[in-house]
Order: sequence, then structure tokens, then C-alpha cells
Amino acid sequence: MAEKTFQKEISIVIPVYNVEKYLSRCLDSVLNQSYDSDYEVICVDDGSTDGSLSVVESLCYELSHTYLKTKFYIVSQKNSGVSTARNNGVKSARYPYLCFLDADDWWEPTFLEEMSRFIDEFPQAGIYGTGYYIVKNGRKRVAPVGVDTDFEKGIIDYCKVYARTLCMPLTSISIAVPKHIFEQANGFKPALKLGEDFDLWVRIAMNHTVAYLNKPLAYYNQDVELQNRAIGGKLYKPSEHMLFSDYGVFMQNTDFHYLYERLALYGLLPYYYNNVNKIEVDSILSQIDLSKHDGIYVWYYKRLPRWVVRLWQKTLKTLSIIKNRIIK
Repeated sequence: MAEKTFQKEISIVIPVYNVEKYLSRCLDSVLNQSYDSDYEVICVDDGSTDGSLSVVESLCYELSHTYLKTKFYIVSQKNSGVSTARNNGVKSARYPYLCFLDADDWWEPTFLEEMSRFIDEFPQAGIYGTGYYIVKNGRKRVAPVGVDTDFEKGIIDYCKVYARTLCMPLTSISIAVPKHIFEQANGFKPALKLGEDFDLWVRIAMNHTVAYLNKPLAYYNQDVELQNRAIGGKLYKPSEHMLFSDYGVFMQNTDFHYLYERLALYGLLPYYYNNVNKIEVDSILSQIDLSKHDGIYVWYYKRLPRWVVRLWQKTLKTLSIIKNRIIK
């Protein structure tokens, strides 16, 4: 007897901003899914200034006449950021489960099918994640998420897993979340421009079970132009960066506190040696016991002058660029 597959109605939200050359691959990966149940695609144009809106309108029109079972919607807004775009997409969503896909990324053909089956295996979970590939210089590698090598699927301790390698177990392109849980968490914070996904996933993970399928089913594209990437070397105001957020009672949780400190030591380094947001950065660093973390941070934050740290980081970045060009 064939194994029964339970189907889920899924809404897919795709924020779009100045990504016209990536849209076709993204949408093709959605439409080439092996999933045979109902799902809808909601593209939210965030005030694109290139031809993205025209491309997505053309593609959605063409695809809606080819894939009659799949429904396509386009939502337009003035440029307000990816968080608002995703939130507005969810407001238009009609189905009980949500998936997100950035317009410059893409999925394996079995993403929705395997995610639907996974939800049935762990119905008590509040959010579901899968493994994913990191694509850089045209090459892909499996993201080194901190689960054990022999771990296949199941419930994970989100903070402990994240803290092991600082590689996100949950990303905005490799998760599914029940719509009612997304709404209970009030969605993405519009003010955040960096770490808006970390902020939401951790708020869900601290209150609900996290289920993880250790199989790469999504592609995180790091070959996008730096000006279109949130982590492309920009330094943000405290109100725009998740590390400067107040996590209140979460900080009383030992595992979250340790994860936050690890992320802060890594993520605040360019702010520290460039003297940006100095008051906020110094306040955060003063509360961290460096003896509990990698020894290199004692050198960065205590022993070396800031200009030396800045020079060393610039050297490492230059060497990385040279290495990537040689490999490419």
C-alpha cells in the first residue's frame, strides 16, 4: 500500500525589490514543485525602480495561464523594506501555512512536498525548517547548521543549535510557519533592516517547538550585488539592527543569552572598530564575560587598538576577495 501523503494549503510570499534578473529562476523553482496540492504565490513589489514589477507582472500573467491550479497575486507598495513587504504579503494570504522565498533565491523541486510531509510528522511544532545551500561564486555548499552529523529530522533546541556554528537553522527561504503563529508573533518588525528574520524566528522559537529537516532544499544566493544585500558591509542605526533590540525576558534564558552574546561579539565588531553606535556597543560589550567565548575576542575587544583591529579585518577581507577571484 502506497504511503499516504497529507497535503497542506500553502501561501508563498515573495518580496520583490530591484531583482529583475533573478525573478525568472525564483518563480520557475516555485512552479516546478512536485507538490500537487493547492498553493498560492504572492509577489510583493516594494517600490522597485528597475524593471522588476514589469517582469513579475509578465511572468505571473504567463504562468497563471500555464499553471491553472496555482494562483498568482501581485501586491504593490511604496518602498518600505522587506519586513513590511512580507507582512503585507501575509495579510493577503488565504491559506493556513506560510512559506517565504526571496526573489534572488530558489528551491529544490521537492521543497513544498517534503515540507508538507514534515509538518504531518511533527504537528505540534510552531515552525519548521530545512537545510539549505549557500551559493557563492557560482558554487554551492551545504550550510553548516549546528546539528549533529547523523541528525536527520526532529525537534531541535534552536538556540543551542544556532550557537554551535552561528549558521542560521531557520532562514526566510527555508521555513514553513502556521499563519496563526506568525500573526500571534506580530510578524516581522518593520523598523529592522538587519536580522528581521532572526528576530521573528527567535520570538517564535522561544514560545513554540522547532522542527528541523536536515536536508538542503533551498538555495541562499550570496552572489547578489552587495548594495542589494542587508549584510553587504552597511552599518545600521541601533533601531535598524536586531543586535540592539531589547530581548527582555529572553535574556534570562541561558541558551538564548549565550547565543546572543556570540552573535554580538561577531556582529558588532565593525561597529566597534569604526566607532559607530559607540555608546550602545560599549554598553552591550560591557555585559559580556569574554572568558566564556572564543579567545580571539579578547584580542579584538581588549588588547589590540581599534585601528589595528580595523586594519586586520580589512586585510582578511582583501585576502578573501583575492581567494574567491582565484577560485572563480
